[in-house]
Amino acid sequence: MEREEIRVGIGYDSHPLVSGRMLILGGVEIPNDKGLSGWSDADVVTHAIIDALCGAAELGDIGTLFPSQEPEYEGISSLILLSKTGELLKDKGFKVANIDVTIVAQSPKLSPIIPEMRMRISQSLGVESHQVTIKATTTNGLGFIGREEGIAAQSVALVQKAES
Repeated sequence: MEREEIRVGIGYDSHPLVSGRMLILGGVEIPNDKGLSGWSDADVVTHAIIDALCGAAELGDIGTLFPSQEPEYEGISSLILLSKTGELLKDKGFKVANIDVTIVAQSPKLSPIIPEMRMRISQSLGVESHQVTIKATTTNGLGFIGREEGIAAQSVALVQKAES
């Protein structure tokens, strides 16, 4: 008899905002006077999703799979890393049921860009866009995010695996 295994993972990422970098969230380049600092493209949305998927499928974490300071990951699109994570999930017999993300940023206004983020993330994972939910909020001026020193994202992922 086949038993379906359902697993949940949680991911979080934050990066500081700096001048001279493109702001990329959910694989989308967003016009802004500052971007996120990091070894790859510093896409906190995609990084949080990768960690959530890794947690759900027992793959470790983003730093284990794609170590910073490795030359092959310098400046890499996080959508490529997400795609590789999706392949690792499939290799373990898992499929994505759904992903939910909350972006925490004081600015810029993200609601007009969310549909494109959903599309790019779903395409990278080979899932339907309705399986990816993205929301944005502010901290109402509180903390490093409220002072516009950085952006954070948190994600939850549900994966399914059929077992015999």
